[in-house]
Amino acid sequence: MSNGSSITQFLLLAFADTRELQLLHFCLFLGIYLAALMGNSLIITAIACNHHLHTPMYFFLLNLSLLDLGSISTTLPKSMVNSVWDSRDISYAGCAAQVLFFVFLITAEYSLLTVMAYDRYVAICKPLHYGTLMSSRACVHMAAAAWASGFLNALLHTANIFSLPLCHGNALDQFFCEIPQILKLACSHSYLREVGLLVVSVSFAFGCFIFIVVSYVQIFRAVLRIPSEQGRHKAFSTCLPHLAVVSLFISTAAFAYMKPPSISSSSLDLLVAVLYSVVPPAVNPLIYSMRNKELKESIRKLISWTFFKCEKFTTSLRK
Repeated sequence: MSNGSSITQFLLLAFADTRELQLLHFCLFLGIYLAALMGNSLIITAIACNHHLHTPMYFFLLNLSLLDLGSISTTLPKSMVNSVWDSRDISYAGCAAQVLFFVFLITAEYSLLTVMAYDRYVAICKPLHYGTLMSSRACVHMAAAAWASGFLNALLHTANIFSLPLCHGNALDQFFCEIPQILKLACSHSYLREVGLLVVSVSFAFGCFIFIVVSYVQIFRAVLRIPSEQGRHKAFSTCLPHLAVVSLFISTAAFAYMKPPSISSSSLDLLVAVLYSVVPPAVNPLIYSMRNKELKESIRKLISWTFFKCEKFTTSLRK
């Protein structure tokens, strides 16, 4: 295959050769997917329906849950369908769409995590100016900037990578269309443009990382000066979940896109991809709700109300 125009489909990584293991893979991914859907949907609904949670922190958390739902829905369903039908193929257009939406969503998520670090910094280090710096208009503008930066980055990468000539077949060593895996198929002289774009993206990501680190250094310095133990606990309970999410997301995504080819292997690439594309959307709702009393209480009320309505509806049907 001399160029991309002669390719009509790509072949994704097959998790197993036997039918039993393929079905096991389907069940495992289905469980993770349903957990992510339920957890993020509960957070979105709880925040949207409870006016007490209409604050900047929860507004950004709602956006994060939307991005998590989108990113995991971009990768897992196609892999699960392939396992059920004992297939590996994904169309050329489908692969391009997968790259576009996945890069868009994870870039927007990273930008949003940076904004959330700024929100926590202002709340703890500049509480008297919080209402001014984090006004409703400012929050909407920052969230819109996160989404827009993700779309612009995804558009540039997708347009560039799918214009590259491909000389090394169409088999991808990944369960979804991932940029590093597509670059392995490119002709040796043609991938420099994408490398240049990746350098720009990595520079942007590094700048966000430095901003997050500096923000949290200032946050922890301020928290340790709080005389009340209850005050310190409340501050840590809102910051530590965010820091855990950021650390997992940044470390695994950076390794996936920046590791040298010499240490690349199918099993390692698969593990890293699962860690940055599947695990965060599934565990984010758990991480954020476990250490947040207001959110836990809102979710508990939402679940109780749902069960009450279902029970009432069932009773009315019986009558």
